[in-house]
Amino acid sequence: MQLRYVETPPDWEEHERPKMPGSPARLEHTLLRRWAYVLVGIFVGLVGGLGNGLVTANLTAIQGQLGLTQVEAAWLPAAYVMVNVTANLLVFKSRQQLGMRVFAEWGLGIYAVLALAHVFVEGYTMSLLVRGVSGFAGATTTSLAVMYVMQGFPAARIPSALIVAMNMSQVALPLAWVLSPALVTINPWPHLYAFEAGLALIAFASVVVLKLPRGMQIHVFESLDLLTFALVAPAVALLCAVLAQGVNGWWLNTPWLAYALIASIVLFTLAGILEYSRSRPLIQLRWLANRWTLMFMLGALLMRLLISEQNYGAVGLLRAMGMNPEQLQPLYGVILCGMVLGIVVGACTFTEKTIFPQILLSVALICIGGYLDLHSTSQSRPHDFFFSQFLVSCAAALFMGPLMMLGFKQAMMQGMDHMVTFIVVFSMTQSVGGLVGTALLGSIQQQRAQVYTQAIARELPRTDAQLNQRLAQTQSSYNRYLTDPMLRQAQSSAQLVQVVKREAAVMAFNDVFRAIGAMALSFLAWAFYNWLRLRFLAWRARRASANTSPSPSSPPASPAAR
Repeated sequence: MQLRYVETPPDWEEHERPKMPGSPARLEHTLLRRWAYVLVGIFVGLVGGLGNGLVTANLTAIQGQLGLTQVEAAWLPAAYVMVNVTANLLVFKSRQQLGMRVFAEWGLGIYAVLALAHVFVEGYTMSLLVRGVSGFAGATTTSLAVMYVMQGFPAARIPSALIVAMNMSQVALPLAWVLSPALVTINPWPHLYAFEAGLALIAFASVVVLKLPRGMQIHVFESLDLLTFALVAPAVALLCAVLAQGVNGWWLNTPWLAYALIASIVLFTLAGILEYSRSRPLIQLRWLANRWTLMFMLGALLMRLLISEQNYGAVGLLRAMGMNPEQLQPLYGVILCGMVLGIVVGACTFTEKTIFPQILLSVALICIGGYLDLHSTSQSRPHDFFFSQFLVSCAAALFMGPLMMLGFKQAMMQGMDHMVTFIVVFSMTQSVGGLVGTALLGSIQQQRAQVYTQAIARELPRTDAQLNQRLAQTQSSYNRYLTDPMLRQAQSSAQLVQVVKREAAVMAFNDVFRAIGAMALSFLAWAFYNWLRLRFLAWRARRASANTSPSPSSPPASPAAR
């Protein structure tokens, strides 16, 4: 197809020409400038996820400060995911037609302005608005981080640059947990918003001062693209709403969840019918129905579910035990170190031959981490999870590169018009997959906690001598505070109920670890089978090629034979 240029591109040398429209040219830079590109790319990638990470780390405190219910607080991280996923529908084509500079500067600029306004205008509505805009900025900063880091790496190490840049959004979450206790201790809450605004302003200034080289701009948008976006965006938002609030309102007890899910399915169906009938669709449904693409989507989603063991499983157990962000800071420091190690190992060892071994190693590390966490008790503390979460964080960073390169390679084999579909699929499996993981594990934990609470209560009859002795001891401890014996008895009974719920919660989290371990083992077996099958097919192809090629020692055919 003939490209329709927005403006005539410069007369680049062959090695300088961008690989695809929307990407910057690969010019020769000095060593200092290359380091500057890498550092700006890493910083911008961190800023894209750090604001949301700070909110996630301090969600309980923000909930108390704004006077929110648990349901209202859950909308804050959900708003980020809603906008982040849908923005990826427009990111690729926007940077092809508008140019990466314009798109990134507008995205970061709006985010910086709203984050700065949030310092002076507090409130729940403003918080939701900033979280949504930060999701849009996160979609732009991921692409921007990739482009900047790639400018600093040699052409032979482009996959390593991709691994480093793509993992920055993951590194932002543990970094936010490490930073937030000091920020909250030293400054009041408005200054936390000021910190986020300051990061956004520095990132905006960085990309304005150190601009990317110019790229090719082509006309790619069609009028029906906006209609597809108008259908898919609310469909994704409704799906995210269901996943974010399903556990809080419980799936079968909140009617609006069913209506939202039905509306989401209807909108996805209408968008699918529209895209299937287009000659140049925004989303390539035929490629999505491909066997390989379905396997890629399933593998990426399963891997994201397994990594939820870290954010919901281990950390959720510790928070259920009453651990605050300051007490969890050392654990997240270990998680941060594990991610950095995983990024370094993945970037240094990545080749086409190591894609499947890195994926297998990642799943194996998660299996080991889940097994180590399986025997947690109410006496478990953050230091008991150091080794297991170090392994899981290494796996989270290590699998990102192979997963990204597998999908990118397959999409480029089909053509540049498949890149939007790949970006949306990848974003859905990772961002929405995180909500799916939290919803699934949260449902398992809550259901099993109720079962264990009832089971423990049945085993504690009021006639039990040890139980009565424990209640008497608890009542005596309240003698100096409460003079009414009835109040002392009620207080000791309430404390017993809390102990029962705590033990039931721990047992339920162990069931969560058990479920994650079972999924990880199943995924490991499936991935190992596919790796062996591909190696066998490659070996059989080489053998068939060797059998059909003429032997070097064979004499040439005679003219009569010809």
